[in-house]
Amino acid sequence: MGFDWSILSTPNYWPNMIHILTPALGETLYMVIVSTILAYIIGVPLGVILVISSQEHILPNPWVERTLGTVVNIFRSAPFIILLVFLIPFTRKIVGTSIGTTAAIVPLVISSAPFVARMVESSLKEVPYGVIEAALSMGASPWQIIRKVLLPEATASLILGFAITTISVIGYTAMAGAVGGGGLGALAIDYGYNRFRTDIMLITVALLVLIVQGIQSIGTVFARKLANH
Repeated sequence: MGFDWSILSTPNYWPNMIHILTPALGETLYMVIVSTILAYIIGVPLGVILVISSQEHILPNPWVERTLGTVVNIFRSAPFIILLVFLIPFTRKIVGTSIGTTAAIVPLVISSAPFVARMVESSLKEVPYGVIEAALSMGASPWQIIRKVLLPEATASLILGFAITTISVIGYTAMAGAVGGGGLGALAIDYGYNRFRTDIMLITVALLVLIVQGIQSIGTVFARKLANH
């Protein structure tokens, strides 16, 4: 038997829907914001090291570049759902539990940080080396080049990368809901799929699409403004 869509017009339908959607949306936003911030705290330095340690850059070190690149690739290539399960013992040691929104942040960060590192690396490599050479000729230190040349010159690309990373994290949070991570993913599975509520699944998907579209649009607008300056 299909879903009875006539219940959408019942008086208490939307108040009840908002009642169950609000906490789930809050959990998703909590996971996305905290995970993205922590992933960038870890990923940005990793991306910078990958760039400056590459051949013919300001601090070339093939051993560091290859070793760090291998570690980043290993975690980046691991499917998130597998990493989520694999990290359950580690997550339990860090936060005391492997279930819930806070617990989901641990694998989200570990999975997202390598992605951030590669996004940052790609953005920084877009900076013309002639600009770096000019800074070197004026006696700038490696730290000054990173802070005053590489990062400012790549700001527009970094913002687009931030939007892409955040969207990826949103997708990861939906998968985290499958194993007790909470959020809109858990709502879609527990209330929508398991209880055959097509309406809940569609509304959940629509919310996620709106969030993704909003983040992408904001990132694109800011990146264009900075690129034109």
